[in-house]
Amino acid sequence: MASTALSLRAIPGLPMFAPGDDLAVLLGDAMQAAPPADGDVLVIAQKIVSKAEGRIVEIAAVTPSARAIALAEEIGKDPRVVEVILGEAVRVVRSRPNLLIVEHKRGWVMANAGVDQSNVDHSGGGRLLLLPEDPDASAERLRVALSARFGVRLGVVINDSFGRAWRRGTAGIAIGAAGLPGLVDLRGAPDLFGRILEVSIIGYADEIAAAASLLMGQAGEGQPAVLVSGLRWTAPEGTAADLVRPPAEDLFR
Repeated sequence: MASTALSLRAIPGLPMFAPGDDLAVLLGDAMQAAPPADGDVLVIAQKIVSKAEGRIVEIAAVTPSARAIALAEEIGKDPRVVEVILGEAVRVVRSRPNLLIVEHKRGWVMANAGVDQSNVDHSGGGRLLLLPEDPDASAERLRVALSARFGVRLGVVINDSFGRAWRRGTAGIAIGAAGLPGLVDLRGAPDLFGRILEVSIIGYADEIAAAASLLMGQAGEGQPAVLVSGLRWTAPEGTAADLVRPPAEDLFR
């Protein structure tokens, strides 16, 4: 059954997250006054997951390789930053001044392997924030803990901002998901006029992530968690890994 109305609300009262923080406890405490309902989906920003999991690199501690130094000279980037990007990637897809498009170890084709300096505390020297080691596993741990705490069936999406090959601007996508479909395959279903759909596959978790991004923002909004209510689905549960296009289907690799 399709949803007829959705509501999204940012979770208030969240702290600045730091390595070692228990995300499930802190998110649960912040939702205690207005608990989630059965079937709600909690969307959380990648940055708070990465911070809690200690995915922080001190730039001063990085020693760049010869490859990183040569590539940094070509694109005008700090070779230490390039070294960290290469460490998160399996190959460089494209490069231009100040930008590397790489294939991340988890299959995403993205800018700079997700290595980021925005919304990171740089006191004491420059820091880089890396993506979580396994965002689907992170989402599943949060799903289990928060569902148990509130006694509901909860979905979790870990959101990040990606550029898109055919479009300008970034949009929120799901890099981690649990308790909901990653994809909804409509192939074989009829459209309004009875024509059988042949290629329609919906990036369900991505659409949820994009909606939540409107509240999260991209700068200093400080709203890294959004609760989405009113979703309905019948497709099997999956993960965000389901959304990664296989290389054989990817015309941009």
